[in-house]
Amino acid sequence: MEEVVRGVVGDGDVPYQLSVFARSVEVFHALRTRGVEFEVAAGHSLGEYAAAHAAGSLALEEAARLVAERDRLMREASRRNPGGMVAVIGVDPEEVVRVVEGIDGVVAANFNSPRQTVVSGREEALEEAVSRLGGRKIPLKVSGAFHSPLMAPAAEEMDRLLGEAVFGEPSIPMISAVDGSLLKSAEQIRSALRRQMLSPVRWVSVVERMVGMGIEEVVEAGEGGTLLRMLRDFGEKPRGIRAEELLA
Repeated sequence: MEEVVRGVVGDGDVPYQLSVFARSVEVFHALRTRGVEFEVAAGHSLGEYAAAHAAGSLALEEAARLVAERDRLMREASRRNPGGMVAVIGVDPEEVVRVVEGIDGVVAANFNSPRQTVVSGREEALEEAVSRLGGRKIPLKVSGAFHSPLMAPAAEEMDRLLGEAVFGEPSIPMISAVDGSLLKSAEQIRSALRRQMLSPVRWVSVVERMVGMGIEEVVEAGEGGTLLRMLRDFGEKPRGIRAEELLA
């Protein structure tokens, strides 16, 4: 029996970028083989490359090449500009922004849910920021200060590579994690990917866009279930579905 699921998302982390991308794509194609169809694609950070492929805008070989380069460039930037990331749980995102705006060297990098915001930057600036914030703080196991100005060297070269890459017109729209906008053309997807490395991940805006579109079900095409856990902070809809449930 054909299953119709309303959305598809992907997730990722820098040390394993290519392998995580490959796993997301593998799950996506397995779902398609089972007759699962999607109305929209979205991704969190690295997951936007899997989403662009799922939307039909990036061919697999081209997407894999870009992900491999992104991995290399971000590792190099992390060595040149060391830093880290800390998730702050249970603090209003506006309060997190207010605090970090007064500290040089740290930014609000991921707006993951109404109760989870990630700050990114130099270690000493991170320490100062989290000391001024309440809630629970969880240092992330990442190799650098992603989605912060410390990634500028990587972003500059990635911008050039994306400008030269081949993008096709998507078969389904993609929601940008840069600002929650609905991307319906090849150039819109290219532009969003060019902006994403130095921009915060606005996952809250992505979910709000899904809700506004009437999306009721979301399947995470990846491992770990991180995005589905974050989805619980938004209420009953959209409902998260594990890919394994559809592939059983």
